[in-house]
Amino acid sequence: MNFIELFSYYAPTFNEALILTLQLTIVSLICASILGIIFGMFSIAHNKVLNVISSIYVDIIRGTPLIVQVFIMYYGVGGTILRPVFGISWNDLGGVFTAGCIALSLNAGAYMAEIVRGGIEAVDKGQMEAARSLGLTYGKAMRKVILPQAIRTMLPSIINQFIISLKDTSLISVIGIRELTMNARMISANESAGVLYVYVIAAIYYLVICTILSKVAKVLERRMSYGK
Repeated sequence: MNFIELFSYYAPTFNEALILTLQLTIVSLICASILGIIFGMFSIAHNKVLNVISSIYVDIIRGTPLIVQVFIMYYGVGGTILRPVFGISWNDLGGVFTAGCIALSLNAGAYMAEIVRGGIEAVDKGQMEAARSLGLTYGKAMRKVILPQAIRTMLPSIINQFIISLKDTSLISVIGIRELTMNARMISANESAGVLYVYVIAAIYYLVICTILSKVAKVLERRMSYGK
């Protein structure tokens, strides 16, 4: 089959793989955002214990490859903790999708923590002082004054992290999730003459989604700079 015929024939399976890829990315980024807020706040807290906890988490995640983290989560946690301690496997918890989501969430969470920390630190310190002088508690001042301003700064970086996480889903294929990369591998096993075309199609899917998100990030970045 030529490129057009191959694309037309396998488009439905690629579309299904794209949906799974987006689901994996969105779920993991939501979880990563929660982790990012928690550990980002830990990193700027006036508490050395929380600072150290945040630093250890970020350093471990950023200092090890994602693919190793995936193996640790799926094979290590699955074989060492879930089955021996709780008598269950990943199949009882949603299968490879759950394991992949957790690994990707923990990985992206470390980077989101740095985004949150950077966004908060970008807000003028006088804002917090002014809010506290008006009688607001630290927590209320952070929620009502600092975070709304920090989010404006963080949005482009959050979208960039979404793009990174989207591409990182290809590494989750090592545990058998049929996202775009695994789908291409499985199709190429049956289409030895069209292996190049199959991977080019997968690359096009990634390229289109990432390009759209990059454009959105640039638009937001311009609007943020105009709003300053």
